[in-house]
Amino acid sequence: MNLDDFSDLIERPDGGVRRDAEERRERLIVPPGALGRLDELGEWLSAAQGSVKVHAIEQPRVVLFAGDHGVASLGVSGRPAGTAYELVRSVLDGASPVAVLARAASVPVRVVDAGLDCDPELLPAEVVRHRVRRGSGRIDLENALSTEETEAAIRLGMAIADEEADSGTDLVVLGDLSVGGTTPACALIAALCGTDASVVTGRGGAGIDDLAWMRKCAAIRDALRRARPVLGDQVELLAAVGGADLAAMTGFLLQSAVRRMPVILDGVVGAACALVAQRAAFRAPDWWLAGQVSGEPAQSKALDRMALNPLLDHGVTVGEGTGALLALPLVQAAAALAAELPERPEPAQLPEQPLAPEPTIPDSPPDEVN
Repeated sequence: MNLDDFSDLIERPDGGVRRDAEERRERLIVPPGALGRLDELGEWLSAAQGSVKVHAIEQPRVVLFAGDHGVASLGVSGRPAGTAYELVRSVLDGASPVAVLARAASVPVRVVDAGLDCDPELLPAEVVRHRVRRGSGRIDLENALSTEETEAAIRLGMAIADEEADSGTDLVVLGDLSVGGTTPACALIAALCGTDASVVTGRGGAGIDDLAWMRKCAAIRDALRRARPVLGDQVELLAAVGGADLAAMTGFLLQSAVRRMPVILDGVVGAACALVAQRAAFRAPDWWLAGQVSGEPAQSKALDRMALNPLLDHGVTVGEGTGALLALPLVQAAAALAAELPERPEPAQLPEQPLAPEPTIPDSPPDEVN
């Protein structure tokens, strides 16, 4: 598998439509600039949909990829290793923040087990049937996946993207349910941005103390030594320091761009997968929005590299797609305004008046001769 092949498959959103949408925006009754970023979002949606007049976002979907990471056994996470299935169970039971928000907004949630480290019987069959492997390897010492497992995870993500596009999903809120997932995410971002472990290491969605932060920083440093020799091959990079859920999310992002399906990214894990995908296909980020600032320094570096400006900064660090879902109403509002605001009426034309005859100037009397 060569992810560089996606570069030929992914096209940018329609630039001509966007220019027409910008011209139409100039004619709306609300002055240009008065709606702030909503104007920009509306024009982006026009280009993504290929329609000057934006269609409403009618079938959004939250898609969450789940997995456990062996590096969590080092105590780099605020949760015990191998307990990501509890996060999945909470979402399925409607008791997690993303589940509550999705229910309030009537947005369906789909959970995909790419690499959970639990007995399949603990979760519904439709969740676990896609699993690539049970857990991912300890990236400070060994590869997270084999090459074959990495390719299988990428194809899993591509298949999920195709299923969503074929079912009519018109926008995806993408998130992860993982324990230890921010550590490989930071390793990927540090490798791709050419920076040190200490620059990208944050405290994760669950929060960690100083000692755990130092362990996490050391694990990322060791993972970087293994990542740098394979930087030229995205598949081998994901195999070395990624994980089944991260590889699946990368495949999902690339295939979503192929299918012209917009995606809202959530936190540092999604940003890392997006950065890998951008390395393979430079046009792909044009199909993504950054939902929120997660507070992770690695996320900020990745978004800067992709020139993605987050929509929200509410201090939400819980992960699981929560921050990205909070941004969805903003995107829906931009779509509604772009679609429904009327244009300014043309100024009334006054009827043409006949021209008044030019006044006649009498001839001057001849000069008197003395």
